[in-house]
Amino acid sequence: MNKIKNHQLYRLTAAHIKEIVREPVVLFWGIVFPILMAWGLGIAFSSKQDLNREIAVIKHSNTSTIQKSALQNIIEHYPDKEKGDYALSLKNEKLGNVKLSFHECTEAEAHVMLKKGTISLIIDVVDDKLVYYFDPVNAEAQLIYQLVKGVVYNGPQYYASHQEEIKPLTVTGTRYIDFLIPGLIAMGIMMSSSWGISYTLIERRSKKLLRRMVATPMRKSNLLIALIFARFIMNIIEAVLLYAFAYWYFDLQIQGNLIALALLFIAGNIAFAGISVLISSHTANSEVGNGLINAVVTPMMVLSGVFFSYHHFPAWAITFIENLPLTMLADGMRSIFNEGAGLLEIWKSLLVLSATGIITFVVGLKIFKWY
Repeated sequence: MNKIKNHQLYRLTAAHIKEIVREPVVLFWGIVFPILMAWGLGIAFSSKQDLNREIAVIKHSNTSTIQKSALQNIIEHYPDKEKGDYALSLKNEKLGNVKLSFHECTEAEAHVMLKKGTISLIIDVVDDKLVYYFDPVNAEAQLIYQLVKGVVYNGPQYYASHQEEIKPLTVTGTRYIDFLIPGLIAMGIMMSSSWGISYTLIERRSKKLLRRMVATPMRKSNLLIALIFARFIMNIIEAVLLYAFAYWYFDLQIQGNLIALALLFIAGNIAFAGISVLISSHTANSEVGNGLINAVVTPMMVLSGVFFSYHHFPAWAITFIENLPLTMLADGMRSIFNEGAGLLEIWKSLLVLSATGIITFVVGLKIFKWY
């Protein structure tokens, strides 16, 4: 009896393996795609190029002696001056190379760079004292501060004769949480639309539920638009609850135009709803569907700067990253939340996101299959 049961187990296992092997698409998303992701991210994060970290140095009309000596130290020992800025490369075979780029700018320009995530540390001179501005919660800012203090200004010898002060950034718009929340709202739109629309349609098709709807006098456009609208309502609720919590607990403020924010939110939903319809327009295999959804959302979730600035990626990748839908949505929301942006500043993102959604929806509707 045991032999018969074991024989059945062997045959069933072999049959399931053959089913998987006969689906080359499943093999691609399960084996090839993770390898491609590992290769791409490995190049991005393990590149032999220097990691570039940006630092703002407040420029005054009457530059003090202490600031002149600090910048002069960089110029004399590390003469890598480009376009009025200064760069310092720290070589370390074991820990990797780091390039510190110092940008002389006004206080207003420095704060804009900080809000965009381009920099995480500001250096200023107040009453002949070096003042460092950064968010203590941001581990990267702390690391850059230690590098600047210990290397650029000659460490203990320099600080023996000069004073320094650390001023934590607590002003709304300059904290890490101000950078994070708009990115989370943007990511929530993408994830909710991708899984709520794409996976729902794929699952219903695999269960033959869409086939039953063919016999009804229902138009497929109405089915898709109703699904999109329902998901849009859920996205509003999720975004409002997340912002309400951030406002109550972190005192997060929206400094820009609320109409611009609402239009950008709608454009983001249109973009990812259209992409989701296109993804789910054909396949009835849930495993293939999972692979397609992950192929869209995973790269953007990693690359688009939801949790950290994408400006830390190699320069050759930034141009591509800036044109991803999630990057446009997250950057636009951050500019409204933290920089006080309005319609004039985000019109390009509105246009591109809306066009992306409309085009992908029309194509997806055209090739949509009930079964």
